[in-house]
Order: sequence, then C-alpha cells, then structure tokens
Amino acid sequence: MQRFAGRIILLWGWRRALVAFAAGALAVLAQAPYDFFAVCFVSFPVLVWLLDGATGEASDGWFRRLRPAFATGWWFGFGYFLAGLWWIGQALLVEADSFAWALPFAVVGIPFALAFFYGFATVVARVLWSSDIGRIAALAFGFGLAEWLRDFLFTGFPWNAVGYAAMPVPLLMQSVSVTGMIGMNALAVFVFSLPALVAARRHLRLGLALFVILVASHVGFGYARLAAPVEPARSIDVRIVQPSVDLSEKWDASVRDRIFATLLGMSGKAPEEGHAKPQLILWPETSVPFLFTERPDALTALGDMLADGQMLIAGVVREEGGSASAGSRYYNSVVAINDKGEIVDAVDKVHLVPFGEYLPFADLFQRFGIGQLVAGPMNFAAGNERHPISLPGGLRAAPFICYEVIFPDLVAADAASSDVIVNVTNDAWFGDTPGPYQHFRQAQIRAVENGLPLLRAANNGISAIVDSRGRIIDALAVNARGAIDAHVPVSGRALLSPEQRHFNGLLIMFLFALMAFTLNVRQRLRVN
Repeated sequence: MQRFAGRIILLWGWRRALVAFAAGALAVLAQAPYDFFAVCFVSFPVLVWLLDGATGEASDGWFRRLRPAFATGWWFGFGYFLAGLWWIGQALLVEADSFAWALPFAVVGIPFALAFFYGFATVVARVLWSSDIGRIAALAFGFGLAEWLRDFLFTGFPWNAVGYAAMPVPLLMQSVSVTGMIGMNALAVFVFSLPALVAARRHLRLGLALFVILVASHVGFGYARLAAPVEPARSIDVRIVQPSVDLSEKWDASVRDRIFATLLGMSGKAPEEGHAKPQLILWPETSVPFLFTERPDALTALGDMLADGQMLIAGVVREEGGSASAGSRYYNSVVAINDKGEIVDAVDKVHLVPFGEYLPFADLFQRFGIGQLVAGPMNFAAGNERHPISLPGGLRAAPFICYEVIFPDLVAADAASSDVIVNVTNDAWFGDTPGPYQHFRQAQIRAVENGLPLLRAANNGISAIVDSRGRIIDALAVNARGAIDAHVPVSGRALLSPEQRHFNGLLIMFLFALMAFTLNVRQRLRVN
C-alpha cells in the first residue's frame, strides 16, 4: 500500500489530472441508482494521496503554492460531476432539432462549473494540511464547506452531495435527522478518507478507532430509530397518479383532451383491493395540459369525478395578467381542487430551474438568439412565497415542485409547520437514466430529515409514497403508467428542529476544522 500511495503522490502533470478525474468519476457509483458506496473508500484515499503531492515551491507565493491543490480538486470534481450529471443532456434531445446545439454546454459546461466547488474544497484542505490524520479532517472540513456553499451560491445546485453516498438504504439514512446534510457531508468524507492512513500508518490506530465508532454509531442509530414503534396520530388515504405522458404530445392541442381524459380515468377508478377510497389524489408537475382559464369546463369535469370529501392536488401552469399581449405571467404551480371543482388553494414554484424554466440575463442571451434550454410552453415567473395546503382530515401538506425538494433548508422551512411533504415532478425529460433515481433519493432523504411522510407524483420518473423514516410504502417504476393507493400514517415530527440540525452540522465542521488546524500548527512547530 505504501508503494501504491507513493506512486500516486509523485504523479504530476496530465497523469495527476487523469487519476484525479478517474477517482471522481468512480465515486459516482456510490450514488443512486448504483449505491455502491464502497468505491468511495478508494476514491477519497486516492484524492488524499494526490493532495499529499500537490505542493508548490516554498519560494512561491500563496496562489502558486495552492494552484496544484486546486487543480487536483477541480479534476476530481469534473470527473465526479461529468459522470454523475451527463443525463442532463437527455432533456435537450426531447426536441433535438431546436436544442441539440446546446448539448456540450449542458453535459460539459455544468460539470466544468461545479468542479470549482471541489477545487475550493481542496484548497481549503491544503491550507490546513498535515502529514497525519489532521489532513483527513482538513479534507472533511473543505468538502463540508464546499457542499454547504453549493446549496445556495449562484441559485444553488446541491445535486449528488457526497453525504448521499453514505445513505443508500433507510437503515443508513437516519443519522441525517441529527446531523443534517451539512454534517453528513463532512462526516462521509472523513470516514471515506480514513483508509489513506494505511499507507503511512501514522495515527492508524486512532483512525481505526474513529472509523469503528462513527460507522457503528451510524448503523446503530439507524437500527434503533427504525425499530422504535411509531404510533400514528392521524392518517390519510392517498392515490398517486403517474400518467407517463409522452413529452412530444404534452402540449399538442390535438391530444390534450385525451391526456386529460386519461388522468380523469386513472383518478376516478375504484380503489385497489384492500384500500379505502382516497381522500387525496395527487397529479404530477404540469400534468393538466391546458390553462384552466381557457377551459373552465375542465374544472366541472373534475368536480364530477371527485367524490364527496375528496381533494385533488395537481401540477398546472397558472396564468396571471390576462392575454399574452397584455403581459401575462405564467407560474409553474400546484392547485388544490375540492369536490365541487373549485380551486381552493394554489402554490407557485419559487425556486425555478435556470435556462429550463426561466432565462437568467434574458436580454443579453436573447441578443444571441439563446432561449431556455429545456423546451416548454412559456417562460415561468417565480412565486413569491410558499405555504402549506390544507388537506382532508385537518392535515397540512408542504408542496415542492420538481427540484425544489433537493434543497434541505428550503424544505425544512415549510415542513416544520406541515404534516406531509408533497413533491410533484416531471422526470420524463431525462428518460431511464440515473437522473430520476438520484432525484427520488434526495426527496427520500428530505422525509427522513423532517420526520414526515413523502407523497411524490411524477409524470414519469419514480412516483412513490415514503414514510417518515424513508421506507418506501409503494412506488411506480420509471416508464410505468398507473396509479397507486396507500393508507399513509401521519405521526411525529422531525427529531430535531431545522435550527438544531443546522447547528449540529456547523459544529461538526468546526470540530474537523479545529482538529486540522491544531495538528497543522503542531506539525509546523515540530518542524521549526
């Protein structure tokens, strides 16, 4: 192992970049749908050894001395994000005649930009570097800080955060209810990197002890939390509809009535054997293929379909401002419709997808003929606020549209005053690629963090009902068309408040930073 580590440490130039890229790409196998987290025990030790050798000349300034560390982290990140996000390009092939030209920008450009976060992580780590376990703590702090920044900088895109690799099954998801994603990201990198100590054997016993303690705590806490009885205070019967509408037909005026009739038929059928009539029916994102303002008869049809006491929550496009010539604004929304066919509540999507739902710096891009990259009927405006929707039985649902559910703080803010999490999406843009599985996993983790069941409807993707511990009650696979009925127990709340989880996560990062700083200073004093 020492010889292997030594060879990696001494790599330079394109060989160093290639190994860093390969290590990052390999780490993606730890994410959904592969869930082979053991690869991280290879990828991160290799990164540690690469950083051991990423040093500049002592006579160089700070910038030049840290440049090799940044390059190593950037290549690791580029491999990680390229291998983990290539499926984004699938959305551009849905209407290839219009958008195929943008394929390189989406497939390569997004990983290129996200890799700067991991370059930043390795620079932070290198500043606190030492020759012992302190460098493992430094890397954990660097990545924890980078993943936290990735949650909100430049509109935020915390997709495939490293911490998800440590949570492939519900048994291993429960710790996030205490640490939050901030702490889980840092702890995951620390544990994944500990095998790097085998090469030099310094602090090996301490590293082994910490490894056993952290892994045993992670597994043991998960076992205890899953084994603890949960007494449901209330419950709700739910039907999730996954229509699997072909995107090429979604906004075709000639088939809109057929799509709507399909949704009505799937929603109004008799309950599955052993299930009660659903109190709540959930349709996916933008499932209604027209504007209700143009088709008031559709609301009448919904009122006829819904039985007494039933409610429909549907993803729709909502219009404000009258005709397009008068400056209409369109919102990606969910609406709640009662058994009389009345819209009783609506929530607009607040966190829009750049280039997919709106065009940042629109005037500048439009001068070059560049519009949104994921085709749709119109550009959307962002909603101003989100609020819980009242459900039958006195329950409250926190609704999140599409990728809003990947943001821990965004979900936690509204979930704290709700009883269930509702997520509507349309992952048909990405086909049967890793994208829909990764999206579902992140939604699943939100249920565990907040101690609430998750109701998820996808046009095509993974529609599912998940309990408050992340266990799947029932689900529909990618490319399946159908509806699932389930009796969903609603009980409890998050183990800790969002503020407590946030504090714990920052505390974990601070302890890693303190450990790295202390051992760095100790080494400097010893050398001097």
